Amino acid sequence: MSETTPAQADITDYNDPDAPWNQAWDQEGGIANWNDDVIEEFRANSGKVGGAYAGGDLILLTTTGAKSGKRHTTPLGPLYRGDTLYVSSFIEDKYPAWWYNIKANPQVTVELRDKTYQASGRVLEGAEYDEFAGWVMANNPLLADFQSKVDRAVPLVVLTLGS
Repeated sequence: MSETTPAQADITDYNDPDAPWNQAWDQEGGIANWNDDVIEEFRANSGKVGGAYAGGDLILLTTTGAKSGKRHTTPLGPLYRGDTLYVSSFIEDKYPAWWYNIKANPQVTVELRDKTYQASGRVLEGAEYDEFAGWVMANNPLLADFQSKVDRAVPLVVLTLGS
């Protein structure tokens, strides 16, 4: 398994205008509506989507809201350290909602291609975060570039798939 998705293979700069995270979405509808279309397409095509994510791997991560208790589904690019599946985020000004949700309730659902897994998420912190982040920054140029542009530590969450 590679550590980056195929769509990211040629993107080495966080500010690359062709990067999926730099694509414009309808400001009136917001990112949530944009994600709804990606989620619908993912589920209709066994994990394959077009547009900004064409040719890349995505997962759908469903978490339980830390405050609301409601289920929320977010498309994310899976990353790997060997056989360890992890996710991060390029949100500049805050940690993503799914990160807070996993901190509060680590039981998640992961949809990968045409399979659905019950899984657990673990927000990395302390010495475990430091070790893992050191590896990530040395081996993932996109996250390293992003980290160099923000003041807070990038979020790192390990996902362990069940059945």
